[in-house]
Amino acid sequence: MQHSADNSAPERSRAQSLGRAVLPIALLGALGLFLAFGLTRDPAVLKSELIDRPVPEFALQTLDGASVTQAELQGQVVLLNVFGSWCVACLVEHPLLMEIAAEPDFLLAGVNWRDRPDAAENWLARHGNPYGLIIADPRSRLAIDLGVAGAPETYIIDRDGRIRYKHVGPISTDDWRETLRPIINQLASTP
Repeated sequence: MQHSADNSAPERSRAQSLGRAVLPIALLGALGLFLAFGLTRDPAVLKSELIDRPVPEFALQTLDGASVTQAELQGQVVLLNVFGSWCVACLVEHPLLMEIAAEPDFLLAGVNWRDRPDAAENWLARHGNPYGLIIADPRSRLAIDLGVAGAPETYIIDRDGRIRYKHVGPISTDDWRETLRPIINQLASTP
């Protein structure tokens, strides 16, 4: 009996050594798969749980102090852009927003996120105001309900007040022409 006990100790030692060697390799392989999958995804395309759902209810103020609710966003197609005077990337997309604001078949609305009203007003005075409506969201109430991770983010909302698309990051000319404008065209032509 003693002889078999002596044989099991080296077997356990070999099994432990093998386990110590395999574990790091398995962890490295799992990390490699995770990174490979993550690096193939476009960070600007984030799935939103709110797609095809109504804009979350809110009762805030416009930048000039008037009351505003989600009802203001119904009855028309809305391009809802989250921005802030502190946001460098917002300044990158701003010239394009100034151009597309002239298009008549939708409302370009802004959510001024985590900003002081005077800072936002000065920023808009300096760079131009493309927005037909600006919702002030200094405490992130609406941004949290929308699932905003950072500015800028842009949402397309249909006439019934449902979110149809979410764009993360600055809008480029290609984003506008190839994705956002076609969605707006489709929603604008649907009665």
